[in-house]
Amino acid sequence: MKCPHCGHTRSRVIDTRDSGDGIRRRRLCLACQQRFTTYEQVSTAVVVVKSDGRREPFDRVKLLNGIRVASAKRPISSADLEGIVEHIEDYVHNCGKAEVPSSVIGNMVLDALKAIDPVAYIRFATVYLELQDLEAVRAELDRLMSRDS
Repeated sequence: MKCPHCGHTRSRVIDTRDSGDGIRRRRLCLACQQRFTTYEQVSTAVVVVKSDGRREPFDRVKLLNGIRVASAKRPISSADLEGIVEHIEDYVHNCGKAEVPSSVIGNMVLDALKAIDPVAYIRFATVYLELQDLEAVRAELDRLMSRDS
């Protein structure tokens, strides 16, 4: 840990406290005697397993952008979109698994969009479910509408 005042690499911890989602430490630089604070958080890297077997780190921004594209020009608030992403992110980080299939995340997005905006749901489903033609889109629309009645 480098001192932010002088750059010296040796310091002493003088106080440690829980800061909710991590640990707060007050440190004393052994060279310049200045105090500074550090925050430590546990980092859990979750990997998303794609349908073709590729693996990539969970990316909150990528997820949010995909949902934003599907809900463009729809009456959905940014807070609602953030809420969907936060719910999925919480699940991914708290499920206790190092790898999560992309299908789990995609289905969670579909469920959330279905509940708040059917048009955004269809837009997302068209890409996520790889609906190739109008018949496939019509079948998904019929399935969606039959659940609502």
